[in-house]
Amino acid sequence: MRNLTIYLAVTACLFATKMTAQETFDQRVRDIAQKIEQVTKEEKALLKKEVDAVNTEVEAGKLSYKEGDAKKLLLAETRSTNIETKVAQYEAELKEIVQQKVDGKIKDPDTLKRFKFVWRSSNWKKDVRKRDSIHNITSESRTTSQFVFAAGINNLVTDGAVANSDFRYMGSHFYEWGTAWNTRLAKNNNLLHLKYGISVMYNNLRATDNRLFVDNGNTTDLETSPVNMKDARFRNVNLVVPVHLEFDFTPKREHDGKQIFKTHKTFRFGIGGYAGVNVKSKQIIKYDIDGYKTREVTKGNFNVNDFVYGVSTYIGYKETSIYLKYDLNPMFKDNAIDQNNISLGIRFDFN
Repeated sequence: MRNLTIYLAVTACLFATKMTAQETFDQRVRDIAQKIEQVTKEEKALLKKEVDAVNTEVEAGKLSYKEGDAKKLLLAETRSTNIETKVAQYEAELKEIVQQKVDGKIKDPDTLKRFKFVWRSSNWKKDVRKRDSIHNITSESRTTSQFVFAAGINNLVTDGAVANSDFRYMGSHFYEWGTAWNTRLAKNNNLLHLKYGISVMYNNLRATDNRLFVDNGNTTDLETSPVNMKDARFRNVNLVVPVHLEFDFTPKREHDGKQIFKTHKTFRFGIGGYAGVNVKSKQIIKYDIDGYKTREVTKGNFNVNDFVYGVSTYIGYKETSIYLKYDLNPMFKDNAIDQNNISLGIRFDFN
């Protein structure tokens, strides 16, 4: 009996440690999401003040309308660059946290200390049951919100195929972050949910064989670089509105005659699509010449379609899903061969 008690206590400790590490992981991601939101708000607020100042100068006759528009455009580009630079830092943090989570390196330093105490307590089972019961008898609102983060590999479907691609399979990647709202469609059934929100998608492509994209007027083509490049990355940034029909298999419960609804507690499946606009396209290349390291960033439209729309789906357990998205519109407007962006990765939906 004593050995059985020790075994059960150790099992409970390990399980609880895993759950605490999960909570720590969730909290770290939420903290970064809040930082991203704060950066965006601050930059937009500063831009509004700057634009108001330009409007004042135009009204006072210090600037012409044309000069005012040009100045406001420059200010908007500066603030956009600031947001992208700061968000890129948080993207790196998110990527590192996700990798640490996958590797099992995220630990809570207080976990072992806490559960040594719980192990010694004769009432540890009661404590766990009490905490779980309080959590489970509270029903979620019919509409909940989530922070969405996704990352994975990215490529182009050329003539209906992704095999023998001109782009590196592992070197090309995508990121997505945003906010989603999840509304239960039926009053007394938890299966169907409408999920909608706003997201920023970063689609990156790295070409093979020392090639880069070149704007040749109406078309944008892959050409061999005259210098030996260390890296060449082409990035599209899209602002989109995703809409999914989500099937959540979390069963409803009852407590004291009251129905309890929860989400993201078991298997989920979503299917839908997205539509939005291309915010920015740029190409970054790195190379060395005579011992000098050079990094060039070229921004422009590269004949990329201004509007983007596509289909997407995900399937997973709790907050983690496998995620697939596909652009129905070609990436470039007038290229002879259609090339459509496709992405596959891991998606997290944090309540």
